[in-house]
Amino acid sequence: MRNRTLSKIGTQLLRLRHDSSQSSQDRAAPADYGLDHRQVAEFVAGTLDAEGEAALAHQVARLLPFHWTWPNRVAAEMSQIMDHVGDQRELMAWLDRHLGLPRLVARLYVFIGLLDRYSAVPAVVTAMREYRERTLYPPGLESYLVPATDDDTLASIAFKVEKLLGEERTREAVELALATAAWLQQIAPRARELTPEVGDLNELMGQARQDIQAAAADI
Repeated sequence: MRNRTLSKIGTQLLRLRHDSSQSSQDRAAPADYGLDHRQVAEFVAGTLDAEGEAALAHQVARLLPFHWTWPNRVAAEMSQIMDHVGDQRELMAWLDRHLGLPRLVARLYVFIGLLDRYSAVPAVVTAMREYRERTLYPPGLESYLVPATDDDTLASIAFKVEKLLGEERTREAVELALATAAWLQQIAPRARELTPEVGDLNELMGQARQDIQAAAADI
């Protein structure tokens, strides 16, 4: 994962999300999801070995899509982990250092962070709306978009990516993220015409696509 992409997102990636019909509050982690208490304690103490750290990263990656409904003990241990690494953005950097599901989940959450950043930017919304006046559904997004385009369009896609991860439909989450990034690259020149400050949209989406594709290849 590129540091520049990571630097463009906020530090509050784990928050309540919703689309037109559902909220992340409606989801709960399966009973077999959880954290190994010994591994958490050793990781925070700085004594956990590489194999244990990789196992802990996998547990954390599985739990992230259910962050709103963590039991108190899980929430407390996740807070310890995040305090140890720094913040939510640094948590993604830590997960990214572990191949497989942790790296892919981290890169998808960074992509979600980019969607959060651009979702309500007027130039981006206008460019998306103009595109959809010509082509209602961009390739790969037919099942995920409602006809209207507004400030919640990208936020709704972010919700769906997270939801697919929680349902272990990892490949579909990847495909949705890649299709969305490709669409945003297409509308980026028009958004830049409207507001030069969004000039890095094309580059960031291109980097996100490459990062997600590379991580998905290891799954």
